[in-house]
Amino acid sequence: MPRGYVDAEGNLHREGTMRLATAADEILPQKDPRVQSNPAYLVVILLSRVVTRLGSLEAINPKVIENLFAADLGYLQDFYNRINSSESRQITITCPHCQQAFSMEPERAGEF
Repeated sequence: MPRGYVDAEGNLHREGTMRLATAADEILPQKDPRVQSNPAYLVVILLSRVVTRLGSLEAINPKVIENLFAADLGYLQDFYNRINSSESRQITITCPHCQQAFSMEPERAGEF
């Protein structure tokens, strides 16, 4: 993550793991009273379900996600959308030397 999560002891956690979302990950948070009273809270619940590791933290929960820096929250939202998108990221490239066309996926800088 760009800035990293700072825990209560002042430890910085910047690397982690996010899994692909399931249908339940997208549907069940809608029933959460915090989401019903504030739809913007959906991202907090959703990320707390799919982020499976963050540094050496024992557990990821909504409080951890709430305390992320805004830049990190935006980064995780973008990463979530990229890995869970059904859109192909393949682009067609033409070699400037031999003029052969081929498909490739652009490199993703700074993956989580």
